[in-house]
Amino acid sequence: MKMATPLLASLLAVSACMTANVCDAATKAKAKPKPLPTYKTSFDCASPQASAEKLICHDAQLAQMDLELNRLYLLALTDEHSVPRPDKVEIDQQFWVDTRNQCDSGPQAKPCVIRSYAERAHQLRQGSAIARTKDPSRLTEGPVTFRCAGLNAPVAATFFMTEPGVVYLKWSKTSITLDQVPDTAGTLYRGKDVRGSYSFWQTGYETIFQAPGTGSMSCTAEPVG
Repeated sequence: MKMATPLLASLLAVSACMTANVCDAATKAKAKPKPLPTYKTSFDCASPQASAEKLICHDAQLAQMDLELNRLYLLALTDEHSVPRPDKVEIDQQFWVDTRNQCDSGPQAKPCVIRSYAERAHQLRQGSAIARTKDPSRLTEGPVTFRCAGLNAPVAATFFMTEPGVVYLKWSKTSITLDQVPDTAGTLYRGKDVRGSYSFWQTGYETIFQAPGTGSMSCTAEPVG
């Protein structure tokens, strides 16, 4: 076997080094995560002030909820008959923003933010007839009052038509936010809290609500107006 000359050995070493560097650079390029998309929100995503705001900026569903909530808030500010009055609505909104921003990072951050938006949308729509106007661009409906067999108190439901959808349910001293899940027969929302699991299922003619400690309850929507 012929031995490589010093010059050939040097060239081979340089070639191997270059190949290794190219491969290493390619591996690093593939491993580098793609930047998350940034969505339009009611606040400046160039300088988010809290972990919750950073999450909203990069999540399509939360960004939709944010824009819709801001739309409801601006409408409520124009409603002299809102409950509470517009000056108190403004104070409450700032308090709500501070509360929303307490949803920290981690696996429970998004559910926390969703609950915050759903509850605030319910409050604004409940208190202002102007906020409930039938704007074609709206992503919320309600509150709709349901009477459920076996439940003494009426259930108020406010819907977020985002992707996926969300429903906020409130009755007596209890409230729950449920997320829409795939269902071939109707619109199904599910969720749980410390008491157990809930479901709210709707078809064109039927609404079924199930809460911890109850069976499936048939519900009827009360007329609006």
